[in-house]
Amino acid sequence: MLAAAFVGAAVGFVGFLSQLRGAESRPAQTADGIVVLTGGSSRVSDAMELLAAGFGKRLLISGVHPTNDVSDISRSLPDNNQALLGCCVDLDRSAVNTRSNAAETRRWAHERGFKSLIVVTSNYHMPRAIVEMSHAMPDIALIPFAVVGDKWRDEPWWTSGATLRLLLSEYVKYVAVEMRVRLADAGLDLVSEGADLPTGSLAPRRGATAQAN
Repeated sequence: MLAAAFVGAAVGFVGFLSQLRGAESRPAQTADGIVVLTGGSSRVSDAMELLAAGFGKRLLISGVHPTNDVSDISRSLPDNNQALLGCCVDLDRSAVNTRSNAAETRRWAHERGFKSLIVVTSNYHMPRAIVEMSHAMPDIALIPFAVVGDKWRDEPWWTSGATLRLLLSEYVKYVAVEMRVRLADAGLDLVSEGADLPTGSLAPRRGATAQAN
């Protein structure tokens, strides 16, 4: 029985890894809006580049630390993206984890009548983010843009103990979210919104690696 559970977990982990992109590629289509989940590995700057290239009309930066403002974000961006902050970027300071990211994104998208979103987050976080977002917004088409951190590019994940621990932790969270969402779809919502582990609610800045959520 224990051996079967171990094999099942191993197979599931391999399936999880198969979803992770090893290289960044621009979306194949544009969307009404773009949402970036803060926490690591140049996510915000990549999302701003997509906005500047016309892949969406507006950008939501979700999970901004309550003490941070636009000036804090602007310091991490190239000069040619500065003007976009004033016209086309909204900050969400309420979200503290992936589930509340999804809830705040749903509110933002519905207020603007958006029917499609590009979702920007790290490659290892994308599977869980898409599960949460799809559950919160079944009426909105989601287009993933996975950010690949420098650490991920520089060395295979299996050679780094820190990256392996990160992936195992993220896999456990992903499985937990999948189970919760399936139960909720069956009418059993056992966990109140906002109860999952915090993703950090970090100030968006460049230079984070695959070790940051």
